[in-house]
Amino acid sequence: MIRTMVRMRARPGCEPAVAAAWRTAAGQIAGLAGNLRQDLLLDASDPRVFVVVTEWADESALRDYENGAVAGRFAGAVRPLVEPPGPGSYRVMRDPGGAGSTIFVDVEVTVPAARLAEFERGYAEVLTRMAGIPGYVREELLREPAADIFHIFAEWNSEAEFHRWIGDPAHAEQEAGPIAPFLLDFRRRLFHVAADSGSTWALSTGREADVDRTTDVLVVGAGPTGLTAAVELARRGIECRVIDKLATPPGQADKAIGVHCRTMELWEDQGIVREAMDAGIWLTGNMVFVNGVETHRMSWELPELPYAHLGLPQYETERILTERLATLGVRPQRGAELVEFTQDDDSVLATVATADGGRETVRAKYLVGCDGAHSRVRELLGLTFTGGLGRFPQLFMLGDVDVDWDMPDGHLLRFLHETDGRMDGMLVCVPLRGEARYRIATLAPPRFFAQTGGQDAPPGFSEELAAPTLADVQAALDHLAPPGTRASNLRWSSVFRISHGIVDRYRDGRVFVAGDAAHLHPPAGGQGMNTGIQDAWNLAWKLALAVRGIAAPGLLDSYETERRPEGEEIVGRAVRMAFTDELDREDLKRQFLQEMSMLLSYADSPLVGECLTDPDALRQGPRPGDRAPDVDGLRRQGVGHPLRLRDLTRGTRHTLLVYADGSADEAALAAVEKLYAEVRGQTAGEVDGYLLLGPDAQAPRLLAPPVVRDDEGRFRATYGVAGTALYLVRPDGHVGFRSQPIDADALRKHLHLVFGGAR
Repeated sequence: MIRTMVRMRARPGCEPAVAAAWRTAAGQIAGLAGNLRQDLLLDASDPRVFVVVTEWADESALRDYENGAVAGRFAGAVRPLVEPPGPGSYRVMRDPGGAGSTIFVDVEVTVPAARLAEFERGYAEVLTRMAGIPGYVREELLREPAADIFHIFAEWNSEAEFHRWIGDPAHAEQEAGPIAPFLLDFRRRLFHVAADSGSTWALSTGREADVDRTTDVLVVGAGPTGLTAAVELARRGIECRVIDKLATPPGQADKAIGVHCRTMELWEDQGIVREAMDAGIWLTGNMVFVNGVETHRMSWELPELPYAHLGLPQYETERILTERLATLGVRPQRGAELVEFTQDDDSVLATVATADGGRETVRAKYLVGCDGAHSRVRELLGLTFTGGLGRFPQLFMLGDVDVDWDMPDGHLLRFLHETDGRMDGMLVCVPLRGEARYRIATLAPPRFFAQTGGQDAPPGFSEELAAPTLADVQAALDHLAPPGTRASNLRWSSVFRISHGIVDRYRDGRVFVAGDAAHLHPPAGGQGMNTGIQDAWNLAWKLALAVRGIAAPGLLDSYETERRPEGEEIVGRAVRMAFTDELDREDLKRQFLQEMSMLLSYADSPLVGECLTDPDALRQGPRPGDRAPDVDGLRRQGVGHPLRLRDLTRGTRHTLLVYADGSADEAALAAVEKLYAEVRGQTAGEVDGYLLLGPDAQAPRLLAPPVVRDDEGRFRATYGVAGTALYLVRPDGHVGFRSQPIDADALRKHLHLVFGGAR
């Protein structure tokens, strides 16, 4: 015989509903094969605690119940009515059991209502006396509703220790004496703990019947990182669900402003770059002043950039991404907070607190934590910051304000004050959309630090401290900005503290972290939001292949391999930049391109490669792991305008670019069609392809891949190709593989690293 006991605590006022749900379930349980008993007990000391007791003929009968619809319906009915279960909330016991194991003793006694006060006084004394008995662990007093029957339910380390105690004739008077009159007629049963008695009923009972929702990927957090991940998954036909604990999205620019050039490229691929440009303002350059003297000025309007640096408040970024996600049939669930999750080899099971105060259980194949600086996912995984979480001792203030001064439009302005070579004052002003409107960041006035009592204020934006005033902003401008600068129209302001660090790992089984959940850094360079978007951009295409079952075993590991070193470098660079005028004045252009992620490379990733017969081949082209640069001037038959390379590589799949010039022989060109067919078959159709022909090459008669002409030689010059060569561009726009001349075997081996044995 097997007994189960489920302990649950009702939410205030929900006790009648829990009892009603049990009455419905009890009748259904009684009709199940192998059921011997079904009772509802109450905790004698807490009227909100219910204990459901069931007894079953054997293991098979119990499992049928746990995995069946009856248990699932009952779990679903009571889940919104009870608090989340704690450790030990579900016990499975056997009678008889193995000697030597932990046991539970159920002593059933009758207590007439007229003598209840006498029993309660005596029982309190018994608890005190039992505390020192060898082998005794704990006990609880339960009662049957609307009856005089109580159950003293005690845990012992072993059956031998229990019997040693009751075998001593003195025990009846020394320990049990205060309730001896009630033990003249009692029933006692012993149960041994089953191996799985530590499981959590609320997450295991009913299995799929106990799950409210299923999805391929659960994304926690509806900021730019989470929204980017969801858009990329949804574009690939992967079912995803996005939850965010905020009931409404933020409506003020208290976070990121700068949108990097590389992010604009990603948004072009996602189809939202026009909306971003229409809502933002171009940041055309920067100026740095130290002690009132201009130290340098740089234009950010570089002709080789696909897009300039955009100024766009984060709430606008989130609006645009949310609207794009809606076109793909996904809307974030707001006011929904992750409570806990478990995972196994097949899935992640998450408990979500909903806006109406209820609970939902969501089963997903994967979970992505994009829930920011105070990440619940990071906390539940037990991730730690490598080297600890660093915090700048200073408090800072932000404000959205109009500034009247004589400064160039569109320029980010940094004013620093140094004394004896040490920075003791800083002011950063970033232009926003609107005449004379700026986001300002500067050191908070001393009174804010004093309000913390000299203690470390929490990271992020502080809700405990009052908002800075227009006078505070003006004081900072008087100290650091050009004389005569005036501030007006303060729209909002806030105090915040900068934290910096990176977690020890980005993945734990089927759970990943991205964005601020994985790395925190100072706002210098505007790295936070853009780096998080890049995280999601890197991860989502790999997750999509994994969900579809066509990912190589090591593909998901490459997310951490590629993104964590980049996160470390960015965190370190941002910390170094935070209180300096510049890092490298000798090469400001390269530094700017680096900040804009235009030089980002995964060259050290095991997921990229090449095959070159000549060490100097492709020397002028992008290396494996580098961003694949765009070129224009390409021609395709039937199209009346030149194409960009980005027109070919844009989308959700890999792109195979095979190049041939006039020196390529006819056999090599004829083999391209067969190679492309093999590649498509090996990757389940996840590779698009084009044959790019040089100006002097004759077009072969091919059914596939499509032919595009490089008549102006721009692809040849940018990618350094000659004769025959190929480049494989990943869905994230980075070079995955290259070879010169074409090496079909090497390409197939590389594709196996990504797609494994895709069918």
